Amino acid sequence: MKIKMVVAVLLLSAGVTSAFSQQVDEKCISNSSVSHEAVRAKNFKDAYLPWKIVLENCPTLRFYTFTDGFKILKGLMGKTDKTSPEYKKYFDELMALHDTRIKYTPDFLANGVRVSSVDEALGYKAIDYIALAPTVDSKVAYDWLSKSVHACKSESDPAILFYFLQMSLNKLKEDSDFKEQFIQDYLDDSQYVDSAIVAEADESKKKNLQGIKDNLVALFINSGTADCASLQSIYAPKVEANKTNLSYMKKVLDIMKTMKCTENDAYFKASMYAYKIEPTSDAASGCGYMAFKKGDVTSAIKYFDEAIDLEKNLKKKAEKSYTVAAVLASVKKLSQARIYCRKAIGYDPHYGAPYILIANLYASSPNWSDEPALNKCTFFVCIDNLQRAKSVDPSCASEANRLISAYAAHTPETKDLFMLGYKAGDRITVGGWIGESTTIR
Repeated sequence: MKIKMVVAVLLLSAGVTSAFSQQVDEKCISNSSVSHEAVRAKNFKDAYLPWKIVLENCPTLRFYTFTDGFKILKGLMGKTDKTSPEYKKYFDELMALHDTRIKYTPDFLANGVRVSSVDEALGYKAIDYIALAPTVDSKVAYDWLSKSVHACKSESDPAILFYFLQMSLNKLKEDSDFKEQFIQDYLDDSQYVDSAIVAEADESKKKNLQGIKDNLVALFINSGTADCASLQSIYAPKVEANKTNLSYMKKVLDIMKTMKCTENDAYFKASMYAYKIEPTSDAASGCGYMAFKKGDVTSAIKYFDEAIDLEKNLKKKAEKSYTVAAVLASVKKLSQARIYCRKAIGYDPHYGAPYILIANLYASSPNWSDEPALNKCTFFVCIDNLQRAKSVDPSCASEANRLISAYAAHTPETKDLFMLGYKAGDRITVGGWIGESTTIR
């Protein structure tokens, strides 16, 4: 008898629960419809209470409970004095709404609803916080944006990428010791935007991303940390303090190389310490620059050769070979410089800069004959190399054309060559260390 009574109670209880659940669902559906229609009419005041009922009782009923809620609260805040307690109440509800959205995002995603990820939603919360908070705490906004950006990377909303660096700059303004982190934030943010630009097929979206990139560059330039002197002051003491920390040395090398500050002592010292721990291509290059700056060309070339050998990427091998050529050219070791130019071309046949350097090497030492007119034929060889440069590498066409115009003025007169038995179309070998054949024109 007792068992029957328990069963009956359980059945009755289940029926009551089911009926209650049904009543809640019906109440939510009804209020959701009322609220949604009011939002569509931009009647945020009448939408507020039925929306609150849905959010509190059935937060996962429809995702537009959240999108409508953002519109309602922002609409009400827009008609409220920002200094009033009422505004603060709506603002706190807005932040809580973001938190609730983040909480239930996994449920929506699990049910196939296409919504922003938890990390991207945190970025949107930060943007609303920056735009609407009565008083903005840069640290709070920065922490949210940093977590969002580093999780979503190139898939971040462009606005989130922009505000991340903006808040990083705000922190820098509040704390000068934040310089190093600000620079790292700029480099990371720029990398994410660059990747997004490459991946984006829609031209209008690509243009928007490029605008974001331009704004990031402007923020960085105006930050006062964009020059090599600033990087030197930031990293010089830290390099000494971390000279046995290879990962830190690599970070300094990457940053200073990216910012084209490879002439600074901090870069040289980081290279030396990194090289002692683990000889890498970049570390060997840095040691090469340091030796060259001290006037030790022999040691510099030794380090550069090691950098080339250690490098696996052919384009980077070419760039490092070209660097050696430029170093040798600066100390008038012309034939050795040409050897490294040809190495660079061998690693990357589409690299125009080595051809330009060869042309300039020849132009700096044109004399190989007792006949002035024959010496001037050297400039035909210069022009040949410049023509090759722009044919393999269109990016250097402007520089090549400028030099072609300059060197053409030094080629021999037809009558002078005629007196020596040469005419247009004849082949001639330029002697001396050059040893290249060219066509007279």
